Amino acid sequence: MTLDPNSPYFLIIVVFIILWTLPWKGYALWLAARNDHKKWFIALLIVNSLAILDIIYIFAIGRKAEKKRR
Repeated sequence: MTLDPNSPYFLIIVVFIILWTLPWKGYALWLAARNDHKKWFIALLIVNSLAILDIIYIFAIGRKAEKKRR
């Protein structure tokens, strides 16, 4: 089964994916920049994983670095 790009459902799915990914990506990039993780910042900027990599960074790596800074 394929989804026709001209279908209204296609547009709804694309908008949902954008609204799901954008806040996670923005926060993960902000956290990586704040923690001076340049390699993570580049990886998060380039890789589009529907926010999976972003969520992993936020909860596993970014928060540990944040706690060390305090």
